[in-house]
Amino acid sequence: MIKKIFFQLIFFNFFFLKEVFAAGSGGMPQLNSEFWISQIFWLTLTFGVLYIFLSKLILPKISANLELRKSQIQENVEAAEKQRENSESKLKEYDDIILKSKLEAKNIFKNAREKVIKDINFKKETLDKQIDVEIKKAEQEINLLRKSAPEKINKIAIETSSELVKKLIGADINNSSISAIVDDLSKRNRNKYYDY
Repeated sequence: MIKKIFFQLIFFNFFFLKEVFAAGSGGMPQLNSEFWISQIFWLTLTFGVLYIFLSKLILPKISANLELRKSQIQENVEAAEKQRENSESKLKEYDDIILKSKLEAKNIFKNAREKVIKDINFKKETLDKQIDVEIKKAEQEINLLRKSAPEKINKIAIETSSELVKKLIGADINNSSISAIVDDLSKRNRNKYYDY
């Protein structure tokens, strides 16, 4: 229907132009008042057809394209918003994972440190016990040596004294008298050298 009107409009325009060129020899027709009614008619008809053509064919396509673009832009904005929210949630998850990893590493380090300290304390206690046992053994041996030392010293002193006297005098002396002298001297000097 619109195509038919459009072709009719073109046909009438050519017809009108033919009359205008024919009337052109008498002067400018648009200034001639007898042509004003026909000019207003054709002007109204041309712009009316142009209005109908634009409003029914061109403008709906343009507005449809604009609506399509607007909807696509809105979809892109919504998709970008979803991507932003998704990336923010992923970033938060990543931060949570890093925080958990730091806490786990700290706990592992703390547990390992406590275990090492316990092991060191246990080994120290064991070593202290062993040292105490060795010290007690050494003290017992020293006490035994202290107790047996005067007898051995007296015996050595008696033997040495008898040999010295024999060499000096040239005669044997009774060991019991030398033993009595050595015992007497050791009893006097015992408090100087031994703490009982």
